[in-house]
Amino acid sequence: MLDRQNRTIDYLRISVTDKCNLRCTYCMPADGVEDLTHEEVLSFEEILRVVKAMVPLGVKKIKLTGGEPLVRKNLVYLVEQLHQLPGIEDITMTTNGLLLEENLPALLKAGLTAVNISLDTLDPDRFRQITRREGLDKVLSALDAASRSSLRSVKINCLAVKEFNEEELPRLALLAKDREIEVRFIELMPIGFGKTLTPIPNTQILETLEQVYGKSVPYEGRLGNGPAVYYQLPGFQGKIGFISAVSHRFCSQCNRVRLTSSGFLKLCLHYNNGIELRPLLRDGISDHQLTETLREAIYNKPLHHSFDGVKPEGEDDQLELKNMSQIGG
Repeated sequence: MLDRQNRTIDYLRISVTDKCNLRCTYCMPADGVEDLTHEEVLSFEEILRVVKAMVPLGVKKIKLTGGEPLVRKNLVYLVEQLHQLPGIEDITMTTNGLLLEENLPALLKAGLTAVNISLDTLDPDRFRQITRREGLDKVLSALDAASRSSLRSVKINCLAVKEFNEEELPRLALLAKDREIEVRFIELMPIGFGKTLTPIPNTQILETLEQVYGKSVPYEGRLGNGPAVYYQLPGFQGKIGFISAVSHRFCSQCNRVRLTSSGFLKLCLHYNNGIELRPLLRDGISDHQLTETLREAIYNKPLHHSFDGVKPEGEDDQLELKNMSQIGG
């Protein structure tokens, strides 16, 4: 469907849990956050009902997120059920990779089409510093398994932060040298614990990579469902991507809304605008009423974020105060 800015909204990001088996410094405190109770989290059946109600509105792409989605039991069942829904064309997942390799065969059979693996360092000590956990070897093993699999796409999501991986970015880019994957550098957004860290502009990262690997060539094709801009480096099988939400605001092309694990339909990452769906689902809303409620909410999606301090004119959007793990990224 089209929102009031004539943007086509066809992409739903679903956070299936707020729990995570890592404690990344930019995402949550060392002792974690207070978990939602079982009753506060949408059931798979409730998630499926929301998706079914959004298909008539044109939603056809699904991204499963967390927290860490693979810590939720029986996630393969949800993938399988989503895959069987008429109108759903793409089911992808963003994961930290710790549980990916052991679940990959079942996920592929269920219908998962692509995966994004979050990875900010290749140094075991730094991995421990950033995530407050062990496990780099498991993530790298999962990356190799995924890149050899039948997945349509494998991407690395790397948050570029001056305090902990600035000098390592060329080495991370090298993951795309001999693999047909995309390594994407993401600008840190000033949300939650990320407000205390220093982002590295993507223009600076590209200049650094070109100094090491040679002149890049912009890739004109489209890879995936999001706003990343891609480049080809000399001799690289894969691509290098940049997601520049702050320095190159791409809100005019935004095609997504988010469903949090507690059932809040979130219209923009930066604001808490949206609608609580859990009470409606549990109070007996009809399928038709649910679709129309979703239609009205999505139509009023905010014009753009205000990471740069410029709020949408004439709108009273309230800034999001939750951490990334509670939002779904």
